[in-house]
This record gives sequence, C-alpha cells and structure tokens, in this order.
Amino acid sequence: MTSDGKRKNREVGYKNPPVDTRFKSGSSGNKKGRPRGRHKVAPYEAVLGQLVTIREEGIERQVTAAEAFLLQLARRGLEGDTSAARGTMMAIAEGRNAQVVDERGFSKIAIETVSPGSVNTALQPLRMAKKLDPYRATARMALEPWLVKAALERLGDDHLTLEEQRTVLKATRTPKKVTWPDWWEVLP
Repeated sequence: MTSDGKRKNREVGYKNPPVDTRFKSGSSGNKKGRPRGRHKVAPYEAVLGQLVTIREEGIERQVTAAEAFLLQLARRGLEGDTSAARGTMMAIAEGRNAQVVDERGFSKIAIETVSPGSVNTALQPLRMAKKLDPYRATARMALEPWLVKAALERLGDDHLTLEEQRTVLKATRTPKKVTWPDWWEVLP
C-alpha cells in the first residue's frame, strides 16, 4: 500500500502479465473459435467401428472392434475374471434396455444389406470417396479428386462423352482440385 491508500501494482513476471495486455473480461483469447467440421464423430466411434479380424477355433472372421471388445470381455468373464463378468453383464443389460420392442413383444432388428455389385460401402474405407452427410446411412457419396485424376490418366487416348463428363463432374467431391485433361470440355 502506498501512502495515499491505493494498492501498488505488482511487479511483472511469472504469472503476472502487465495489466494492459491481459484479456479483458468477457472476451475470448480464441477469437476465431474452433474450426468448423472438426470432431464431428466422437473418436471412440471411429475406433470401435473399424473392422478387425478375429480367429475362433481356427476360423477367421471380421467383426467390428466393439464386437471384438465385447467378445474378449465375455471370454475373460467366463474364465473367472469377476470384473470382466460384471462388465459383460452390464453390457448385456444395456443392450436389452436399448432394444426396440413393438406392441406384440417382438424385438426389431435392423439389417444393412449390400446388393451384389454395390461398391459404395467399399469406397469410404479405401478413402476413395466421402459420404457427404456422415449422419445419414443413405447419404450421397462423392469421389475424391485424386481418384478422378488417376482414373482419367488411365483412360489414355479414350475420351468420355459430354454426358459422362457431366456425371463425373457431379460425382467429384471437390472438382476444382482436379487437373482436368486438355480434351475435357465440361468445366466446374
């Protein structure tokens, strides 16, 4: 305290920035905020949704990581691990509570089928196409620019018709990033 009763400013140093450079009350230090499009999917959903190969009694099959995790937990519970058994029982109870039952008492099961020859389900894991709306199962897929460029290079001297060019252009996620060949007529 000074002789006139006012508090003396503390010295500038570690954890004591100058008063005039401190953030003002009510203003953020991150003016632009979080970039759009980040963290759309929870990281655990991305990890647990991946396919893994498991071997049961010498037979290999592919399941999601979540299924593999639950199978491992159940196996450990059956072998006598009490905490794993408790976790398995909790997962079973949660699964039963989440089931949709109609008025007749039947459980509703949703099955996603892929028609023979459909490549949409393979394009996304191969990073050849991107689903335009990640939250809808039936969302439109768009081809990645690098794939379109590679496919056009493979054509060699063959050319696409105008209608085929329009179709390719519509199906490309970011057509401005593609280096279109000299013979290409339909421009983005």
